[in-house]
Order: sequence, then C-alpha cells, then structure tokens
Amino acid sequence: MKIGMVTDSLGYLSFDAVVETASELGLQMLEFACGNWSQAPHVKLDLLLEKETERKRFLGKLRDHGLEISALNCSGNQLAPGDSGRDHDSVVRKTMKLASLLGVKRIVMMSGLPAGPGDSHPNWITVAWPTGTTRILEYQWNEVAIPYWRDLVKYAASMGIEKICIEPHGYQLVYNVESMLRLREAAGSMVGANFDPSHMMWMGGDPLAAIRKLRGAIYHVHAKDTRIDRENSALTTLLETKTSDRVSERAWNYVTLGYGHSDSWWREFVLLLRQVGYNDVLSIEHEDVSMSPLEGVKKTIAFLENIVELG
Repeated sequence: MKIGMVTDSLGYLSFDAVVETASELGLQMLEFACGNWSQAPHVKLDLLLEKETERKRFLGKLRDHGLEISALNCSGNQLAPGDSGRDHDSVVRKTMKLASLLGVKRIVMMSGLPAGPGDSHPNWITVAWPTGTTRILEYQWNEVAIPYWRDLVKYAASMGIEKICIEPHGYQLVYNVESMLRLREAAGSMVGANFDPSHMMWMGGDPLAAIRKLRGAIYHVHAKDTRIDRENSALTTLLETKTSDRVSERAWNYVTLGYGHSDSWWREFVLLLRQVGYNDVLSIEHEDVSMSPLEGVKKTIAFLENIVELG
C-alpha cells in the first residue's frame, strides 16, 4: 500500500508548501481537488488547462519531491437542477480534460443528487413511505442519473480516463454498496468506488462487509475515521444536522484515524482490501475539527505506517 493525502487536508498551505510538506512527511501520492465543493487551493484549473508551462511546473514540482498524483477530485453535485448542476458538470469535464493533459487516469467524485420531478432542490430519498418517495427515487435514477452517467463515461473515455471513483456519501444518490453497484451496472466498469469507510460508519453500515461485496470495484480509498458518540446518538439517532463545530453535541464526528476505530479494526480493513485485490493508495482526508490539520495528518501517517507494515 502507498500512503497519500487529499491536499485539501492542508488547504491553508500554498501549492509549493503542501508539496514540500508532503515530501518531508514521507507521503508518496497526492490527490488534488479541482473545484466544486472544494475551493481548490492547490489547483488553478483554468490556468493549468490553458498553459503547458504551468502544467510542466506543476508536474516538475511533484517529480522533484518524489510524489505522484493518485487522482484528481471534482466532487460536487452535477445532477442538481439549473445553473448549479451545469456549473458543477463544467468543472467535472474540465477536471477530466486536465487529467488527460497531466497523464492522470483516475477521477474521484460523487454521484450527484437530482431533484424530484419539478423540484428546484436536490432531494435525498432515504425512506419508502410515504409512497410517493419511491416514484421520486426511480425518476432520479432512470430519468436523470443513468442518462447523465452514460454520457459522462463516454466523455471520460475520450479523455483517456480509465477509472471514475465514486465516493458513496450521504445526500448523494450513491451512498451505500447497493446504490454503488446499481450505478456501476448502468454506466459500466469504468465506474467504481472511492471507498471512504467514514461515511458508512455514521450511516450504520459495516465497511468491512462492504469491501467484500465491492471486490473488483474499489478503485481508490480515502483514509478517514468516524467516532460515534453513544450517549448523544442514543437520543438523536445517527441522523445528524448539527454543524461540525458542535462536536460535543453531535451523534458522530469525523476524527483522526485511530480515534474512532482501533488499530486492529484498521489492520483488518487493510488486510481485506488486499484480499479483494486493492493494493494501492490510502489517501488521507483530514476532517477532524478537534485537531489541527498538520497534527492530524502526522498522527494519521504514523498510524497508517504501522498498519500497512503489519497488515
């Protein structure tokens, strides 16, 4: 396994500084966000598309520090109605074009979430009652998502992309194993998972069981942990609407690796990934608001080095 990082984890650093820091920390790969829900602090998307000199500088800086690009990330909601969805789709396609120019073969993104028929806002259907919800869900899949994704896969192929890594996530059409495999079946084998166990944790799933079910379809992995607060969740359930800064009040929080699940759990996680054929990057995504970004990344690297060595 290689240890990498989503560079947004250290988003306060400049591009030059994040590359130098990553090298000093012993990281091997970096995942760069290109826009949409990220402010893209390390990628000037339009500039890199326009100027070969900028692309050469970008790649040269990485090469000089012994780093590779694991993927470009353009997570957003390209299936949203109106200008918002069109703007996000534009960033997705620009990101794929940039990946082609940089020789990057993997794109990390989310499935997107459509509105219901005639609605102006995305609608995440998580229940089968009232009965109208199932009609909305089938409309989202059959009328919006599947046609969009079949078209996007064709575009990605024309750009030389080999793997589109969908991150199952709350408030997305693809949020669990079943929906991940449904999209893959509809859009083709270019579509696989960016497997981030932290989301399944707070939704009540079992990431270890999911790895087995996704054999052959895991294309990229995020290393991120979740801690469930049993006292809070006993009263509120795991459906959480409090903002991330209200850590002590929430049912769950994203945490630095090892602060939610033990080293033995993460060792099994890595072992299972290897057993299903994934022996690639573990891309650290630091979103623990209780710990400074650099401290959290350092702790996660040390934790993963031990796990990868022993796993």
